[in-house]
Amino acid sequence: MPNERTVLYPLHAELGARFCPFAGFDMPLQYKEGLRAEHLHTRSHAGLFDVSHMGQVRVTGPDLHEALERALPVDFDGWPDGAQRYSLLLNERGGIEDDVMVTRLAGEVRIVVNASGRQKDLASLCALCPGLSFELLDRALIALQGPSAEAALSAITPDVKKLAFMQAGAFGDWLVSRSGYTGEDGFEVSLALQDAERVARQLLKNPSVKPVGLGARDTLRLEAGLHLYGQDMDANTTAAEANLGWAIARSRRAGGRKQGGFPGADVYLRESRAGTKRRLVGLVGDDPAPIRHGSPIVSDGTQVGVVTSGTVSPSTQRAIMLGYVDANSLGKDLFAVVRDAPRRVRITMLPFVPKRYKIGFRSFL
Repeated sequence: MPNERTVLYPLHAELGARFCPFAGFDMPLQYKEGLRAEHLHTRSHAGLFDVSHMGQVRVTGPDLHEALERALPVDFDGWPDGAQRYSLLLNERGGIEDDVMVTRLAGEVRIVVNASGRQKDLASLCALCPGLSFELLDRALIALQGPSAEAALSAITPDVKKLAFMQAGAFGDWLVSRSGYTGEDGFEVSLALQDAERVARQLLKNPSVKPVGLGARDTLRLEAGLHLYGQDMDANTTAAEANLGWAIARSRRAGGRKQGGFPGADVYLRESRAGTKRRLVGLVGDDPAPIRHGSPIVSDGTQVGVVTSGTVSPSTQRAIMLGYVDANSLGKDLFAVVRDAPRRVRITMLPFVPKRYKIGFRSFL
């Protein structure tokens, strides 16, 4: 069965994209200048990403917020219209079925899910909230990321300047959120399919904006210490193991006024008290050579973990990684094994490159 293509596929081809299969889609991996140039341009100016493969879901129905709180570890109390949250769709074992972006709007909620989980997530949410309507929208989604993103997008729609990080608003037929997956300031724009190519071309006329593929999107998110679903976490990984307890609303945690009440809550509450046997950590290598996904992590000759994401940071020229390490090995000398050769790695604080979000008094993490 052939892969799907987003509405911007012809534009990617025209721009010289090299394509790769991803989550059932033919997606641009990189363009003519290459991954490193795209990565650094996003850090210094602005990169335009096609993320139309993601699933965009509109949720409506009676007791909307109360019903969704039974499916997701969120709390809509005090959450104003136009605010966005990062959340997790958990199973009864506490495993992460997907990570999602949730936006509260007047009379509805929008949820963006990962491309690979669109139908699975939709089925899970429908089963957890039988009284609600879940509509998978047929819309394009583009991301504009980098320090020049605000100037480039506000040249078309001036009022986007009013948004702060993790805020969203309607601008005509667009739904724009000030969020992204790079650690840079930027926006994600949901818009009608028939408008996507025109808007993308308009943005690319700006000399500060260049097209960026999935390759640089991955290195950018790794520098920002952001997880990739299916690689750094999955249905067998718990929120506590993945260091994503912050994505559980405070009121849903132990002692909160809405403690528990979501799938996998018992597992999360137990692990938040007692800890976990393993933990996702940031790692750096001594040598500027990549240590990839799947590389074993050893201590005293025994495997104590595994690398889940790894690259050489284009921004710092260091080998950077995310990986799981046994809790009882934290503080010990660690080595990643690459082609049977051990290479020293050290646990470090995340992110690897500082984030540069536009924080406002109404923005939320």
